[in-house]
Amino acid sequence: MNGAGEPLVRGEGLTRAFKRRGSLFRRGAPVMALRGVDITVHRGEAVGVVGESGCGKSTLGRVLLRLMPPTDGRVLFEGQDLAQQPAARLRMLRRRMQMVFQDPYGSLDPRRTVGAQIADGMEIHGLAEGHTARDRVAALLRQVGLDPDHARRLPHEFSGGQRQRIAVARALATEPDFIVADEPVSALDVSIQAQVVNLLADLRAELGLALLFISHDLHVVRHLCDRLVVMYLGRVMEEGPARDIFLAPAHPYTRALLAATPSLSHGGGQGAPLAGEVPSIANPPSGCVFRTRCPMAQPECGAEVPPLRPMPGMSGRQIACRRAEELAP
Repeated sequence: MNGAGEPLVRGEGLTRAFKRRGSLFRRGAPVMALRGVDITVHRGEAVGVVGESGCGKSTLGRVLLRLMPPTDGRVLFEGQDLAQQPAARLRMLRRRMQMVFQDPYGSLDPRRTVGAQIADGMEIHGLAEGHTARDRVAALLRQVGLDPDHARRLPHEFSGGQRQRIAVARALATEPDFIVADEPVSALDVSIQAQVVNLLADLRAELGLALLFISHDLHVVRHLCDRLVVMYLGRVMEEGPARDIFLAPAHPYTRALLAATPSLSHGGGQGAPLAGEVPSIANPPSGCVFRTRCPMAQPECGAEVPPLRPMPGMSGRQIACRRAEELAP
């Protein structure tokens, strides 16, 4: 990992609002999926984003790739604001940012051969065509552990694990620098998950890829990622080196997540598993959004949103908690 210098990707104050569905007379305030999220990903770095369902993980990945624009804030790629780029320049930058989607059954077109789908990106961006594209497709299939002859087959002829390898090959076809992997193994059998995760780890090391790995599986994140971002109801609760967080989680929410996974809670996972239900993202608690489930909550926690700030005595760690000093080692 190269943690020095300008980040490859930087999100600053990212907010994303969605309009409520329903009749004209039932519309209310928009639903805020992201609330002022700051995030960086350096070249060659793997950043894990974790949290319960509905916390904004997938929305964050799509906003960083500009598959959807932020309602507020900005995304910079190599220091360039994506929202300020002319169409031709944005098209060039898009080639270097790709995504592996969660569902290997729904992300591939069932009517076209996998070879044609892998070649799409090369042809759209003028990287290869004809025989050159076919040779490149064959090389990519080998790279992800599949037979080059599979290029002539349709997606329904493959297992879920094979389809996700095809999706990885498709993402690599445009020679990207940054890949967002959105729950890429959650739809796969447990026996296949490790193969796909190891493939991503090997490709990252071989190609120097920057990777944003979105997952609810803490075991997978621990194996793959250098740095960890913990989210809850659209906000970042804790951020820092993954190894340090797993050994000594600081935020009460992070502690609770690890306590819910006993095999990961041996280090600093002194918290109790989460109690209660996640509040509605359409009507989150005031102040700290975690306060309604936090064992350390005080009345003052509802007064204002705690900013993400450096954790006292813990290098590289940040925490969004007004009682951060009490949580320091």
